[in-house]
Amino acid sequence: MAVTVQSPPISPAEALRLLDASSGSTSTGLRNRALIALLWRVGLRPGEALALATADVDTEARAVRVTDRTAGLDDMAVREVRAWADRRAEAGLPAGGPFISTLRGKPLSQAYVRELLPRLADRAGLPGRVHAMGLRYACAAEMAGEGMPTEIIEFQLGIRPQSAVARYLPTPADDDVIGAMAARPVPAAG
Repeated sequence: MAVTVQSPPISPAEALRLLDASSGSTSTGLRNRALIALLWRVGLRPGEALALATADVDTEARAVRVTDRTAGLDDMAVREVRAWADRRAEAGLPAGGPFISTLRGKPLSQAYVRELLPRLADRAGLPGRVHAMGLRYACAAEMAGEGMPTEIIEFQLGIRPQSAVARYLPTPADDDVIGAMAARPVPAAG
């Protein structure tokens, strides 16, 4: 039986344009790029990305610790997340605070994210609605299109299978998920 992957709400080329619409040199731009990478390349839910503490993010291990799992970082996510982590350290933001934060180290609100993404999409000239969950859906669709095993995708995204058989299936190890994410190809500008 052939598996068909539904078209994501945003293509990889569009997501790259969204990422590039945010500055790669200013502090807020670097933070916003890290946020986009966590939503699009890691597949975090908006609340998960905003709830990450600095201690939850380990670019050397290519992992972020989300409430109930460890999610892997691909090369693009490592680059964007590391750039923001370095800027946070340079700015002297508190190490115990939220990773995605204001420039004073305070938590960023979901309302900010809801306003940010359409503004960046407009700047990038993207058609249609761009939202945080759409980036997560794009991540899932891209991983499926790359041939990543379903159980890895589910674990990366924190999706618990609902079938009666699911309880008998093995759960991927963190190293398997991190390795699969590390092997993901970086999308080319289209």
